[in-house]
Amino acid sequence: MGEVSADAVTLNLLREARETVRSSPMGVISTPMIPWCQTTLPLDIQGNVHIKLENMQRTGSFKIRGVANQFARRPRGGHFVTMSAGNYGKSFAYAVKLYGEKGKVVMPESAPVSRSVLIQSFGVEVERVPTSSLMDVVNRCVQEDNMTFLHSYDDLDLIAGHASLGLEVLEVMPEPDVVVVCCGGGGLLAGVAAAIKLSGCDKTRIYGVEPEGACTMYKSFIEEKPVGMDSKSVASGLAPPSAGALPFKLCQRYVESIILLSDEEIKSAVPILYKAGLVVEPSGCAAFAAIVGKKIPDLEGKKVVCILSGGNIGKDELANFPDE
Repeated sequence: MGEVSADAVTLNLLREARETVRSSPMGVISTPMIPWCQTTLPLDIQGNVHIKLENMQRTGSFKIRGVANQFARRPRGGHFVTMSAGNYGKSFAYAVKLYGEKGKVVMPESAPVSRSVLIQSFGVEVERVPTSSLMDVVNRCVQEDNMTFLHSYDDLDLIAGHASLGLEVLEVMPEPDVVVVCCGGGGLLAGVAAAIKLSGCDKTRIYGVEPEGACTMYKSFIEEKPVGMDSKSVASGLAPPSAGALPFKLCQRYVESIILLSDEEIKSAVPILYKAGLVVEPSGCAAFAAIVGKKIPDLEGKKVVCILSGGNIGKDELANFPDE
């Protein structure tokens, strides 16, 4: 996977992937993008801020976009394996069931148990292991059981599928000044950034937001190569063991900078969004928390897009985020 160049990601490739995603039997929707002023959410800046509601996407997050493109481009009759803390696994399991394939998800032990149960309900096997062992277990499945590995963030087809979100943003706001996106392994950030920059929005500033305890892309920017770490965060979906190689190359080329948030800042965003009628999981709140916490420079009077990336949070988990 590491051999794929950032040059492989062209506007034609992304447009083709968008059509694949739109026509996929998985039922991906073009999610609403609403003005912040049409919500009761607090905002101290004067500007034209829009929120892209990917928490309303089928399977509850943006991940289905990349999965739809991956499965469209894989031969049928495979036995697929992936690693995921939940959201990718949910979309992957949905695709496995829809296409009548066999699948397995290797999950970090830190992921909510409710995620494992949900994925198993699609008829997909789940194995829970320590975060540091994820790739070892995946490699065992590939070598010993002859499974096909679908990467949950470091994959060209996946990133091209995620880029459909960026192209949708431009349909509503053709020339945004600032776009704020959460970052885990970097697949969504890379896809959205590539879509926007390759569409000719040279002046748009694109920011990735990561948890301090899982700042793999932030560290990768400093070391100028993809790095791994023992990631820990309340935002489990933003805490993979490393930044992706291809996402890193694309982010290095198209992303302004990576903003870091504490777990407390991420956690406090969940009840704020919930009170405004938006169910968003901690990982999906990162971009919102960065804007509300005034972490993004020079937003005054600007056209800004904030992506709420997912809403997969159970009633049991919501109880852990009391109102301030």
